[in-house]
Amino acid sequence: MGELVRSVKVLLAEDLDMIRGALVALLELEPDLRVVSSVSRADAVLPAALRSRPDVAVLDIAMPGGDGLAAAKALHEQLPDCRTLILTAMGQPGTLRRALRARVGGLLFKDAPAEQLAKAVRAVAAGRRYIDPHLVLAAWDSEENPLSPRELEVLRFAAQGADAAEIAGCLYLSKGTVRNYLTTIVTKLNARNRVDAVRIATEAGWIP
Repeated sequence: MGELVRSVKVLLAEDLDMIRGALVALLELEPDLRVVSSVSRADAVLPAALRSRPDVAVLDIAMPGGDGLAAAKALHEQLPDCRTLILTAMGQPGTLRRALRARVGGLLFKDAPAEQLAKAVRAVAAGRRYIDPHLVLAAWDSEENPLSPRELEVLRFAAQGADAAEIAGCLYLSKGTVRNYLTTIVTKLNARNRVDAVRIATEAGWIP
């Protein structure tokens, strides 16, 4: 008799029911992969993983209840033996950098072919890193972040809807200094206004 192949236990997190069901079905077609849990929210990932003890967690980067990278961080802290593979719908230049900072094992486009998803899961389960080549090219071609750490801090607060007075209070700055920072940020990013600056920095992955 041939040697039995150990199944890789997979947790899948995706908020859209139809896509989640399709991904589960695709993974279950592979003889060496077994989906042990599937959830629709980022904050449900860790509790489900603690129950099912997956080898690999396949996480959509954008979900309610947090996001895939936050869920990956929690898994790394609580279940270090569980490796993580992030799925993304968009190849934003900063996505790869954020994923690498979060120490994920892999990053893949959500619409990748089924065989590529299975290959990525196997690679990550084996302790190797699997990054979609198109995402690598996007990161390689992207511009460097022109904002200073303090400017990024101000812009993060602005992205959360804080006005100049609130930002000043949080960062112990004067309102005039905050306004100067915001003007500099808009200029550096060649943005139309503060909202446009937030959009540009978010799409580039410079702020979460």
